[in-house]
Amino acid sequence: MNEIIIDGEPLPFVEGQTVAAALVAAGRIAWRTTRVGRRPRGVFCGIGVCFDCLVTVDGSDGQRACLVPARPGMAVTTGEGGDA
Repeated sequence: MNEIIIDGEPLPFVEGQTVAAALVAAGRIAWRTTRVGRRPRGVFCGIGVCFDCLVTVDGSDGQRACLVPARPGMAVTTGEGGDA
């Protein structure tokens, strides 16, 4: 099975899944918090219109997890406890 690295931990994914789909499949429905109020966010629209699912992918921040195809070995940093 393929794996991506989420916050330093391996996470399996199925070929064709986005980063958001892999996170949700693993039971993570939120992976960042808002600046104001620190409210949890994850997938909202799922089509790249909103900014709720932002993550950092291989050092590039502000990536929409619902649009980024998961690739073996990619490093993803979430904004759990802060902003991505």
